[in-house]
Amino acid sequence: MSTKTTKLRWLLFSVPLIFLLLFYFYPLAKIVLLSFFKDGNFQLEKIDRLFSSPIYGRILWFTIWQALLSTALTVVLAIPGAYVFAKFRFAGRNLLEALMVVPFVMPTVVTAAAFRALLGKNGLLNNWMVTLFDLPHPPIDIEQTVTFFLLAHVFYNYTLVVRIVSSYWSGIDSKVVGAARMLGASPWTAFRTITLPLLMPAIGSAALLVFIFCFTSFGVILILGGPGYATLEVEIYRQAIQLFNLPMAATLSLVQIGFNFMLMWLHAHLSKKSKVSFFSTPVDALQETTQSPGQKLFLSSNLLFMWALLVAPLLALLLRSFTGENGFTLSYYIALFSSQSTSVFFVEPINAVKNSMGFAVAAMLISLILGLLASNFIAKGGNKSSSLWDAIIMLPLATSAVTLGFGYIITLNKPPLNLRDSLAIIPIAHSLVAFPFVVRCILPSMRLIPKSLRETATLLGASPATVFRQVDLPLIRRALLVAAIFAFSISMGEFGASAFVTRPHTPTMPVAIFRFLSQPGDMNYGQAMAMSTILMLVTCSSFLIFSRFEKRGTTGTIPAAKNGATSLFK
Repeated sequence: MSTKTTKLRWLLFSVPLIFLLLFYFYPLAKIVLLSFFKDGNFQLEKIDRLFSSPIYGRILWFTIWQALLSTALTVVLAIPGAYVFAKFRFAGRNLLEALMVVPFVMPTVVTAAAFRALLGKNGLLNNWMVTLFDLPHPPIDIEQTVTFFLLAHVFYNYTLVVRIVSSYWSGIDSKVVGAARMLGASPWTAFRTITLPLLMPAIGSAALLVFIFCFTSFGVILILGGPGYATLEVEIYRQAIQLFNLPMAATLSLVQIGFNFMLMWLHAHLSKKSKVSFFSTPVDALQETTQSPGQKLFLSSNLLFMWALLVAPLLALLLRSFTGENGFTLSYYIALFSSQSTSVFFVEPINAVKNSMGFAVAAMLISLILGLLASNFIAKGGNKSSSLWDAIIMLPLATSAVTLGFGYIITLNKPPLNLRDSLAIIPIAHSLVAFPFVVRCILPSMRLIPKSLRETATLLGASPATVFRQVDLPLIRRALLVAAIFAFSISMGEFGASAFVTRPHTPTMPVAIFRFLSQPGDMNYGQAMAMSTILMLVTCSSFLIFSRFEKRGTTGTIPAAKNGATSLFK
């Protein structure tokens, strides 16, 4: 690689680096100073208090314990589903595959609202069972219990494991397993001794991501867990907002960041070695037929479980938004267009939809530009440095969104970065959260582009800019479209940072939902269900648009480009 090309790569990479320095590392540095320096003197009082207090010890242990249990449950329940998608063809496969993406990008507050609508004391299941069996009390009583948010965590992360493992599984040569079966191995022995070891990179990568997401769980714990349960993320929010104990909030943030950085570095290393990706297209492997009764039972039971897990909460959310004390009603949706004197909003609640849409478009554009530049640099970098840069780029994903919002509160209040009262701070915060997801979308596709294509284009006289425009971009169009949709959806549903940086007159939809759920009364609860349904439909619509584009073949593929490598420059 020429010196000129190397300098150009570093120059382009400096854009996302400067963005991270200003809006990630600078706020974190201020958090460190706030935690350990007082009147210019270094002190460890907060660290001593953190590790000596049994309260914070219990919070840290509970955070780790619930994340481990959530991860184990999700992986165990999702592996059979991954096998179904890797090996079987069945009716409704494409529809189910599209619906499976929705829970993963579903805002946590919507996930919490959906489970309350389904399994809460006033949820649909309890109401139906009380009416059907004439019961004096709701039979399902799991509100503010560990069971409630563990179910939500499985719902939220099930798709992640299924997509990663099924994509990897479909690429495993079936002849290896077939040879073991011919030598007398039972199906379970073949799976345990051959398939499972081959799947471990994918399972490990998926489990790491699930653990990170559950370790930093905020909205689900806050809404479904109640005051009796607090992860580090919830405690950071409580210390900063409710108690205004900024030093302790900062100390807890640093503990969480250090823990997650090690996990993200390990995940980046595994992803590079195994080429595991959540966003890759599964290999079109030979699909097994369902001839035996055992296979049919296995397939049917797994499909029933997937439909129940993924669709039932969303359907309950939709039905609950139209159900009042006297049956069907539109009053909750109508109330979103009015601002009453007793409302928890300074503006009409429906304005939250407009605010979220505007912020999401701005965040999508920012994160796409940053993600494309970062992915291009990492994909073309050396083996030794790319894992490190990948982990650094992923740091915002490993950092609590609450921490980021808290960092903005204490830093972006003086010129030249006096943004605390500016609307720009919201799409910036959302971009920082979406940016790592964009990289995870684009980077695997960038790494799959054969180096020979770029070299051929360069020999034919193409400049680096031309090579990027006419070789790279056509081959990563699908990844770019996925990245744009994910960035838009993540911004629409972002809650942790928004809880800090949104102003009372510019609420986003997740903040509006949380405000409704925090207030008593059937009308506030109904409006929360209505707002959650609108947010769910907007999120679903973006992925339906993507699936339509994909079916029409508008996105580029690597194999198609290989056949005409030199024709691009004729």
